[in-house]
Amino acid sequence: MEHEVFVPVPPDRLRASLADPAQVARAVPGLQRDAGAERPVAGRLRIRVGGHTITYRGELRVSPRDDDAFTVEGDATEARGTGTVTLALTLRVTGADGGSTLHVHGTATADGRITELEPDTVDSTTRRLLTRFAENLGAAEPAAPEAPEDPEAPDEPEPEQEQEKRTSVFEAEVPPPALDPLADDDFTDSPEPPAEAAHARRTMIGRSAEEVDHAPPRGRYAPVPAPQTVVPTETLRWAAPAAALVVASAIVVTKALRRRR
Repeated sequence: MEHEVFVPVPPDRLRASLADPAQVARAVPGLQRDAGAERPVAGRLRIRVGGHTITYRGELRVSPRDDDAFTVEGDATEARGTGTVTLALTLRVTGADGGSTLHVHGTATADGRITELEPDTVDSTTRRLLTRFAENLGAAEPAAPEAPEDPEAPDEPEPEQEQEKRTSVFEAEVPPPALDPLADDDFTDSPEPPAEAAHARRTMIGRSAEEVDHAPPRGRYAPVPAPQTVVPTETLRWAAPAAALVVASAIVVTKALRRRR
């Protein structure tokens, strides 16, 4: 079998990806790597051929050659059956306009369920699998090179001016607290407390803590009472006599009507 795939990456980058087993494992479509496996390219591979799905369990080995080519060897067994697949491929990378070309040449032998399918369907599935593998390999991010460790640089003495500017936290002057009796405060000049403070102290003596907490403030901080609405009394002065006159008139009229009857 021979197959070619164009990859839009430089040839050196594609060769570096093929030389990294971890990137090769990530590029194989449908591969589920075994947890804790020592071999990077090992696990289960599920492929769909026509209307059938076959799952294989195996491993893949990629080895570089002296002529800048890579040898790929793999063998797998059906997860639900006795069929096996063995392949031997040679991968070669050449430069192309705008990228590189991956040339695949090799053979594969198989038995089991896959031999019961149409050869043309198996061939197209294999070529599609190789194309996706090359595309995934070109899309993989190249491994970042490890930065060399810098030798420890000798400690350079700091200038004397910078040392004078740098002061320790323990050498900084701490201002006196607000309640320090030795601090300079203009409010401690008068020996006698303000009149409002003395009045508040006298009123709080002998009262419980709950009464003191809920007591309304006094002095300059006392709340201003709300203005009271004054009802005018001039209207009420004539309203009461007028009501009495109306009642008396009604009584007189009632008695006169009774006498006529």
